[in-house]
Formats: sequence, structure tokens, C-alpha cells
Amino acid sequence: MKTFGNGEVDLEGGGKLEKTIRNESKSYRMNNQSLLSGIAYCVSSCSMILVNKYVLSSYNFNAGISLMLYQNLVSVVVVASLSFLGVVSTEPLTWKLIKVWLPVNVIFVGMLVTSMFSLKYINVAMVTVLKNVTNVMTAVGEMYLFNKHHDNRVWAALFLMIISAISGGITDLSFHSVGYAWQFANCLLTASYSLILRRVMDTAKQVTKSGNLNEFSMVLLNNTLSLPLGIVLIFVFNEVDYLSQTPLLRIPTFWLVMTLSGFLGLAISFTSMWFLHQTSATTYSLIGSLNKIPLSVAGILLFHVPTSLENSGSIFFGLVAGIFFAKAKMRGKSQAA
Repeated sequence: MKTFGNGEVDLEGGGKLEKTIRNESKSYRMNNQSLLSGIAYCVSSCSMILVNKYVLSSYNFNAGISLMLYQNLVSVVVVASLSFLGVVSTEPLTWKLIKVWLPVNVIFVGMLVTSMFSLKYINVAMVTVLKNVTNVMTAVGEMYLFNKHHDNRVWAALFLMIISAISGGITDLSFHSVGYAWQFANCLLTASYSLILRRVMDTAKQVTKSGNLNEFSMVLLNNTLSLPLGIVLIFVFNEVDYLSQTPLLRIPTFWLVMTLSGFLGLAISFTSMWFLHQTSATTYSLIGSLNKIPLSVAGILLFHVPTSLENSGSIFFGLVAGIFFAKAKMRGKSQAA
């Protein structure tokens, strides 16, 4: 600020200072939002897997499809209520939209069901390592379906993931062939879901009234369509007889944990969208890889998983491979930009 002889005051310096303070304050708020959203995403993601494992293993609940159905029902009720109150906007579920989305929804349900069955037999740490196989399948699918080429760093990381999955399975003291089969099917369906979803989203937007399909609409659409399919699967896998006989459904705390898992499933959708809005997709991918480390440790400690030095080394090797993969993808995107 300068003062001239005629008494006039130059506020240019003060204006610049005020603008700088505003920019620094805005940047500080954005950093806080990014940090807060990242923590929220990590907590909800880890909690969801651990709670599912707790319901299926600690309670010895043998109705994974019913658990999935109840979680999806909670998501539908919450999102529909928010839409009714005007908090969020969702697209109406027309027959045209349902017909376009139904194929990807079948894969979505299969992905959730196989995840439930694999968690029943495999410890959390090995599930996180075996999920790296999804990245391999997705990369190969992108190459053949979208003509997308990956650099040598990405392929090297993918190779490390395969080695870690094989060595982890060989050294797994609690190895269960049925669980590994379910997890392999889950990896295949998860990769298919991410690849097909890209095409279906573009087609689905064309049949909506607004010409757009936001994340809330996709959450509501996916979970609503999964309800009738889940009911059919309950009868196919004969879970009705089990549900009519199990004493767990008469325990209030069990219903509390079940409902908590439903809210956590919905929380993952919201926090992931919030985190992606505050940061980049590459940072989101990197945090997702780093997120597996505390999840694996928590899974071993909370559920008293029998392990060995070799198996622990394989798990750590797989987690590091996941981080290398995310960093390689991040570097590839930055070079492409």
C-alpha cells in the first residue's frame, strides 16, 4: 500500500495480498477436502471387506447371496429416500434403460456373489493379493477390446502380480481350492464389469430423459435390478431352507452388523465419488493400492489367520506389485497428457 502527497492511497499492494490470502485459503480447504475424502474412502472400503468377512466367518453365516441382497436393499432404500427428498437427482428407471443396463447388472450381481463366497473360504490378506489378477485381466481386455497399449513398466508390474498370486497360493496355510475358484471367478467378473461398463454407460445415456447418467442413478439402477435376480439366486442355491432354520436371524446384534454392512456398501459408492471429485483418477488408483496394506494386516490380526514367513513375504510382494502397477499407470497417463 502506497500513500501519495495528495492523500490518495494505492491499494494495489493490499489487493494482491488479499488475493494471495484467498488463494492460499482456498488451496488449504481443497487439500483438507482431498485428505478427508481419501481417509473416508479408505475407512469405508476396508471396513466393508472386514465386516463381510466377520458376518460370513465369525458368525458362520452360510447365506452370502442373502447378505448381498440385504446390502443392496439398504442401498436402494437410502438412495431412493435421498432422491425423494430432493437431496440427490436420479434418472427414472424406464424399460429402455433397464434393457440396456441388464447385461452389465448380471455381471455386477455375479461379481458381488463370488466375492461373498471367496471371503467365506479365503483370508482377507490373500483376497487382496489375488484381486491383483483383476488388473491383469483388465489390461489384457483393454488391449483387445479398445486397442490400448501398455508400456513395459505396466507389464512388468502385472507379471509381478501373477508371481505374487501363485506364490501366495502355494504358501497359503489356509489354502482352500473352492475359495480360490470363487476368487478367480470374481476377478474375471470384476474385469468384465469394468470393461463392459464403459460401453454400456455411453449407450445408457442415449436412452435417458436428460441424456446423462450420474453416479447416483447408476447406484440406484444397479442395486434395484439386482434385487429380483438376487431373490432367484437365493432359491437356486437353496438358501431359503437355511434362512428358515438359522437362529442368527433372531439375534438383534446380527441384524445390526448386517445393516452396518449395507450402509458401508453405500458409503463406498459415495466416498469414492467424493474422493474422485477432489483428486485425480490416478491418485485414486494409487490410494486403492496402498489401501490394501493396512487391510491385509488387519485381516491377519483380527481373524487370527495362520501364516508363515513365506506366505507373509508373498503377500507383501503382491502389495508392492500393486503399488508399482498404480505408479506405472500414473506415469503412463502423465506422459500421454
